[in-house]
Amino acid sequence: MAEKRPVLVATEADDITADMVITELNRRDVPVLRFNPGDIGDGLTVSARFGTCPAPVVGQVRTPSRTADLTSVRSVYWRRPKWPSFPHLPPDDSRFAAAQVRYGLGGTLYALDGPLWINHPLHIAAASYKPAQLALAQQLGFAVPPTLVTNNPAEAREFIRIQGDAIFKTLRWTPYTRDGVPVTGWADPVTADEIDDSVRVAPHLFQARVDKVADLRVLIVGRRAFAVRIDSELLDWRKDYSALTYTVEHLPYRMDKALRAYLDRLELVSGSFDLAVDRAGDYWWLELNPNGQWGWLETETGLPMSAAFADLLMQGDRR
Repeated sequence: MAEKRPVLVATEADDITADMVITELNRRDVPVLRFNPGDIGDGLTVSARFGTCPAPVVGQVRTPSRTADLTSVRSVYWRRPKWPSFPHLPPDDSRFAAAQVRYGLGGTLYALDGPLWINHPLHIAAASYKPAQLALAQQLGFAVPPTLVTNNPAEAREFIRIQGDAIFKTLRWTPYTRDGVPVTGWADPVTADEIDDSVRVAPHLFQARVDKVADLRVLIVGRRAFAVRIDSELLDWRKDYSALTYTVEHLPYRMDKALRAYLDRLELVSGSFDLAVDRAGDYWWLELNPNGQWGWLETETGLPMSAAFADLLMQGDRR
């Protein structure tokens, strides 16, 4: 019989990837409490006490169907939770309430000392800065494309001219609409002539284009690695999933070791890496998503990714 210590899964309402892991945990008779911070006050409650007993924190997280004792939580899968914004409140009140949820609910969960986190939100946040990612990748020996982060138009033009073939990438994905239509930021070609004074508004990331023949998405879960080669004619393969073909790859030992070392440096137990494969078969660093999508890759390749997450969450050993 499985241990009855629960696994907490924090994610938004519609998350097929989380569903896959929860299904696997249910199959193993592991209790799961799924919640979204955005539901606070509407079915989600938290109660925690400090300084009243030998344990540093005691209390419960409750949803309409489940209750989890904070002292018995086995692990936390911090997938894609949405924090509340309280649009029905006046602006000052909504900001105040949102901060109380982040630092009340979030702070209570962060205070838990025993559970394994995949991944801890504070480590996710620290790992999400692309300039820091590039610097760490170079330190660990990855081939990093020449990159410029700047809000100086003259420097941007000079960099692009020197590289000859350059791209622009966003530094951080953010929800964005144009004329009411949701849009997203892709990796796109850029020329020096396109640079104008609007660059001054905020830092931009410009990068030399890798002469690639394929992309590689590598998911690491604990001590397991899943590498999938993605073939297409696209600069950014996310633009058209119907144009992609997939092949399961086996990473060279040195690359596997370097990727694990990268996660260790960031105190992450899982991450999705994007690499480019050039015509010589060499790997180039692109980026790390500490909480990246992988569900469609399991569907396409049959790799047991959700089982690997379930294994780790069942283990529940933060060490």
